[in-house]
Amino acid sequence: MSALKLMRCSSCPRLRASIGIGSVRHAASKPRHDYDLVVLGGGSAGLACAKEAADCGARVLCFDFVKPSPAGTRWGIGGTCVNVGCIPKKLMHQASLLGEAVHEAVAYGWNVNDQDLRPDWRKLVRSVQNHIKSVNWVTRVDLRDKKVEYVNSLGAFLDPHTIEYATRSGLERRQVTAEHVVVAVGGRPRYPDIPGAVELGITSDDIFSYEREPGRTLVVGAGYVGLECACFLKGLGYEPTVMVRSIVLRGFDRQMSELLAAMMAERGVPFLGTTIPRSVERQADGRLLVRYHNTATGADGSDVFDTVLWAIGRRGLVEDLHLPAAGVRTHGDKIVVDAAEATSVPHIFAVGDIVYGRPELTPVAILAGRLLARRLFAGATQLMDYADVATTVFTPLEYSCVGMSEETAIELRGADNIEVLHGYYKPTEFFIPQKSVRHCYLKAVAEISGDQKILGLHYIGPVAGEVIQGFAAALKSGLTVKTLLSTVGIHPTTAEEFTRLSITKRSGRDPTPASCCS
Repeated sequence: MSALKLMRCSSCPRLRASIGIGSVRHAASKPRHDYDLVVLGGGSAGLACAKEAADCGARVLCFDFVKPSPAGTRWGIGGTCVNVGCIPKKLMHQASLLGEAVHEAVAYGWNVNDQDLRPDWRKLVRSVQNHIKSVNWVTRVDLRDKKVEYVNSLGAFLDPHTIEYATRSGLERRQVTAEHVVVAVGGRPRYPDIPGAVELGITSDDIFSYEREPGRTLVVGAGYVGLECACFLKGLGYEPTVMVRSIVLRGFDRQMSELLAAMMAERGVPFLGTTIPRSVERQADGRLLVRYHNTATGADGSDVFDTVLWAIGRRGLVEDLHLPAAGVRTHGDKIVVDAAEATSVPHIFAVGDIVYGRPELTPVAILAGRLLARRLFAGATQLMDYADVATTVFTPLEYSCVGMSEETAIELRGADNIEVLHGYYKPTEFFIPQKSVRHCYLKAVAEISGDQKILGLHYIGPVAGEVIQGFAAALKSGLTVKTLLSTVGIHPTTAEEFTRLSITKRSGRDPTPASCCS
């Protein structure tokens, strides 16, 4: 066992006994409950917490159950990220980029016959689903190896310490008790309350296993899920249209969000701005007639699509948990927790997307789950730090950021106390295929005085997530403008552009470079 793991789990019952420092529970004593920990939910947060707790000697039971989507889609253990989120999304994003790269290869001298270059949607879906099924299998094996008991059933509270569930046959209900309970059931996509929405539309729960080609698709919603789906559909040769109720990428930096939308429009993705859907009707030819209303002009309109994909947000899955029976307080469809992830009932905790007011991101859920398990069963004290969490929108030019948006920094510190260094740049690999560099842009939001501590970094360009991940650690460590600009960049990369920022917005100078080396 590594020194780190020995230090972290030195108070775990199993480890303490093995290294001769005693056991938390006397061998002759009988546990008060069936399990030390019951986890409700087998997604990123729940699995991370369950496995970490088991590593520390706790007796752990994990419940997981997936209700089919209205379109009939269901999946195995692993939660949203593995089955209908981050993983299949990134794979389809990659498929889209590969198609673009094949066209670019011609400019680089490759002899590519692109007359019939088009994707096989069904083959792509099969490949994605085969990978997901392999991850489901590995997850099951990992739980078994770590001695985490797994029940494929929907667990619900009977009282604060008792969980009730149906057996596999559904003919019998059983009960277990737990010293601690962690709720990590996540969420599912919302549907608008309009005629035809549920019966005729699909969501991100369905698109990654969709058996027929999506064709001309209306994507309703302009959050990161909607924009990502629209972009990989466009890259695969389909014709998406994005319907925007108000603004794109609410909650992100406004300038960067608008640049991203402009990039999509330049690539041929149309937007229906300030528009909401009214109804969806199936026509005689099987296509979908969507009626909609422009809230700014008051005009009504309609159009016909092959597929309608709802991406209007997600709801927490609290309705089946019987939380009132346990006394757990909620805020709408989310659970309220304190800094230690404890709910209004001290021995009941919640982690992941079900928590009110926390970032709905897989890495956040995983780390929060692990840290919680260590506090419960390894004597640790470290709390999850939800500040300065990096994230990426996987569009053709990706947008990645960490820290504050420009608007948030100005709101919290005042415009006179904020300096924004920014610049456009030209990726070297874009020159030969003559790809547009119009929207390749980055900026650093910093304090104006002292060492100019950096409060936020924002980047639109190739492999943005890979670029920002390293800078995220630097920002968490107190990165300053002086340190950033004294760092020698790796040439020719796009990441080095952060080390060359020299123009401030305040100066009014043109942030467009003359060449890749200017």
